[in-house]
Amino acid sequence: MEPSDGHTFLGLEPIEKDVDVVVLSLPYELTTSYGTGTSQGPNACIEASGQVELFDVDLNEDLPAGLAIHTAKAWDGEEPTLLHQLDSMVGYLNPWFEGDCFPLTLGGEHGILPPLMEALRNHPRVHEDLSNLTVVQIDAHGDLRSELDEEPYSHACAAARALDAGVGQLMQVGIRAFSKEEHERMLSDDRITTFFAQNTQSPFQGAEHWQAWLDLLHTVEGPVHLTVDIDGLDGSLVPATGTPVPGGLNFWQVQQTIQALFDAPKAVVVSADVNEIVPQKDTPLTQFTAAMIATKIVASHAKARRDGRWNLLGETKGTVRPTPMPTIFRNSIKE
Repeated sequence: MEPSDGHTFLGLEPIEKDVDVVVLSLPYELTTSYGTGTSQGPNACIEASGQVELFDVDLNEDLPAGLAIHTAKAWDGEEPTLLHQLDSMVGYLNPWFEGDCFPLTLGGEHGILPPLMEALRNHPRVHEDLSNLTVVQIDAHGDLRSELDEEPYSHACAAARALDAGVGQLMQVGIRAFSKEEHERMLSDDRITTFFAQNTQSPFQGAEHWQAWLDLLHTVEGPVHLTVDIDGLDGSLVPATGTPVPGGLNFWQVQQTIQALFDAPKAVVVSADVNEIVPQKDTPLTQFTAAMIATKIVASHAKARRDGRWNLLGETKGTVRPTPMPTIFRNSIKE
């Protein structure tokens, strides 16, 4: 099962047998509230990844570093309603969340996060209880609204829906655009720890706040999902993303976050996503930045696997897997 356009992540040769890392594409775009184009983002990111250098300094090796990296065919997104599409995404994701490989998902708007949580519910390290899971969120926005434009599954509600699904801890960084409702929840919900960009990017106390963030990541325990909304970076680095915001993280802070999280001695990063990718027409800067972040995630997983911080659960499986359609979201609320 190869990508429909012929591109593979990092330009690697397609594989046919066991899968160590799978790159999944969710070209989902249904609730965007400003800029559009996220449905084209995953493909643009995969295409741009072919220009990324394969050598990683921390891994001290070229990717794929002995791993079988599979670029799966993209989710088709043909279901008729939002709730049907959410369920369809869960069906697409589920076969890759069984502990036999590391799934990296490319999006698409941040509304992909609730389906990712449902796929993770069945991961053997999560044990059907999302309270065991920590979500680390790089983002400009809190994504903690109860609804936006009367839609509770808007991209602006992604983190709120993850918490409602039962996620145990949410750690946010880069946050600098949020509503009063979201700010109140950040302060009142003891499952949420938010590092605001106005602190970490401060020219005066920024270094102190940033070190506190890295120290926090070092203490994380148990299974972790990393979600990277690329608008968490400063808008100058990702100007084509749906809602670019000034005053965000620089590229090396994102790299440091990824490395620190994967190096946390008691944590196991079981999956990750990079979302809100929009192709940039005049220059490939936005999609290339996303591709470099995705590559760093894969390299960090390879290092964690090599160092014994990620272990295979069950036998490895091939590239063709069934995708049954669940009814989780359709059964949650009336359409």
